[in-house]
Amino acid sequence: MAELLQNPSTMAKARDELAQVIDSKPEIEESDVGELKYLQAIVKETFRLHPPAPLLLPRQAETTSEIGGYEVPKGARVLVNVWAIGRDSKVWPDPEKFLPERFLEGEIDFRGRCFELAPFGSGRRMCPGMPLAVRMVHLMLACLLHRFEGRLPTECGEERGWDRLKFGTILS
Repeated sequence: MAELLQNPSTMAKARDELAQVIDSKPEIEESDVGELKYLQAIVKETFRLHPPAPLLLPRQAETTSEIGGYEVPKGARVLVNVWAIGRDSKVWPDPEKFLPERFLEGEIDFRGRCFELAPFGSGRRMCPGMPLAVRMVHLMLACLLHRFEGRLPTECGEERGWDRLKFGTILS
């Protein structure tokens, strides 16, 4: 929500998509999330910039290996910094900007198959709560966008006035 509040045009696109998909239904259902492609892109972009665990669980090298020109000796503990991967300018153009549109084309997924976006890890040590987290994040974000109209106060300007954050009334 913080990223959407700082990017009102992105929030407006997400709300428009919700209005088209949800139409006149009073509640968002889990089955609706599959049709919300822009909302899915927002969640991917959020996981890229703000991974749930910036450093994945430590791994141990089974053999001496060379990775990226560095020798990793057998038995060394290796930490994967997914926070840094998500901000790598060699992988992501404009890595510090919140741009969900980068995920509308292509097949980048955060379920452990694409190493440029692995906020929950991959392989046998992937976070076991990832399926539940993914379902709930999409559904909760959709419900918040559907029911509330949030915006930053106009007097905030460039300074971040999170203490003065205002939400509009429930849009029932």
